[in-house]
Amino acid sequence: MAASRTRYTTVAIVIHWLIAAALIFQIILGWRMGDGPKGPTTYALFQLHKSIGIAILLLSLARLAWRLFNTPPAAPEGQPKWEQVASKVVHVGFYVIMIGLPLTGWILVSTSRVPIPTLLFGTIPWPHIPGLPELAAGPKHLWHEIGELGHGVLVKVTYLLLILHLGAVAKHQILDKDEVFANMAPGARPGWKEPRAWLAAAGLAAVIAAGYLYMPAAKAKPAAPPAPAADEEAQLPRTQEDLEKFKGVAGTVSKETSEAFVKAAETPAAVYFKDPVHWTVQKGSTLGFSATWSENAIEGRFKTWTADILFSPEALDRSKLTVAIDTASVDTGDAQRDQSLPSGDFFDTAEHPKATFTATKFRKTGEGKFVADGTLDLRGVKKPLSLPFTLKIDGDTATARGVTTLDRTTFGVGQGEWASTDEIAAKVKVSFNLTAKRK
Repeated sequence: MAASRTRYTTVAIVIHWLIAAALIFQIILGWRMGDGPKGPTTYALFQLHKSIGIAILLLSLARLAWRLFNTPPAAPEGQPKWEQVASKVVHVGFYVIMIGLPLTGWILVSTSRVPIPTLLFGTIPWPHIPGLPELAAGPKHLWHEIGELGHGVLVKVTYLLLILHLGAVAKHQILDKDEVFANMAPGARPGWKEPRAWLAAAGLAAVIAAGYLYMPAAKAKPAAPPAPAADEEAQLPRTQEDLEKFKGVAGTVSKETSEAFVKAAETPAAVYFKDPVHWTVQKGSTLGFSATWSENAIEGRFKTWTADILFSPEALDRSKLTVAIDTASVDTGDAQRDQSLPSGDFFDTAEHPKATFTATKFRKTGEGKFVADGTLDLRGVKKPLSLPFTLKIDGDTATARGVTTLDRTTFGVGQGEWASTDEIAAKVKVSFNLTAKRK
């Protein structure tokens, strides 16, 4: 069987060209990741790099298994012994890098300080290497160093093997004019005029170009909450005395004014008078944030949070607000990033599962405009924070919207390499838009 085989099987040929294209594309991605700034684009390239690496690993294992049961074609007749040995060394070397590179990369991902999960091509979950993520800091760091060193060495070996392999193919096709290239390109004839050889060269150029031109698709940003209606003039009564006066004159004023007075009279007095009111936040209310990562806007929100509100514009001195946020419920529209944010490098939800904003001081800054002066407790760090907001009360319903800015670094959100503000800006904008009902 071995003596009669004149080329590789169709399965082996298909796998060979798939791995070849993936390997070249992977090299270009690696260069781009190393040269580009940290940010959403580079992050997406890293995820694709991981996906292609695992694909190469699986294809290489499949090709190795196939090779064990399907003998490759014999060496060209009369080929020098040293060339046969060199060919075998290069082939073994390719299996080493095709399996070793993904494995060392897998080690790097599994021992990363930030436990970023792997989704193959953004769809199929791929686990970490069992046991590595749970290691103590010392052994985990050692494994990370081993993976990093091994990956770097194998990348350089890849460059060498590609040069040797492509050079050998050119020698056999142009100088020796034997049938070696036909083993992987059925029907190819020796010589530089062979169309299949030029097609392979064009394919190589196309893969290289694709590696440089490929740009990850930008994820759609979450829709911004709708802006509240413009503040209306406060023409309704604000005290019991006002209400009694309005009742007395309702019959002597215009119809429009009279209707406003009647509406005010029918509104529960607790909305307007001096006792603060308990409010219940309604569905559809949002608590979000925006940050800048390598000059790209990242929009996010917290899916789980509660607010204990005791507030009345006429009782600011006795109004209170407590907001408790489940930081593990963060949602930025990217599943992999969202699973890394609760880690110790960012929100550290294992030690500090909730962030809390508490305010007992309120200031009125304009018609329907207020500021809540309070304290934000985030990652165990407590800092003063002022929250400006607009408010509109219509009967039993209140709508409010506010925006403030905080410095993430003062709360320790961003440890190690993420503490730098070169890539992720220090300033984070926090916003809310809520509707509440009087209890």
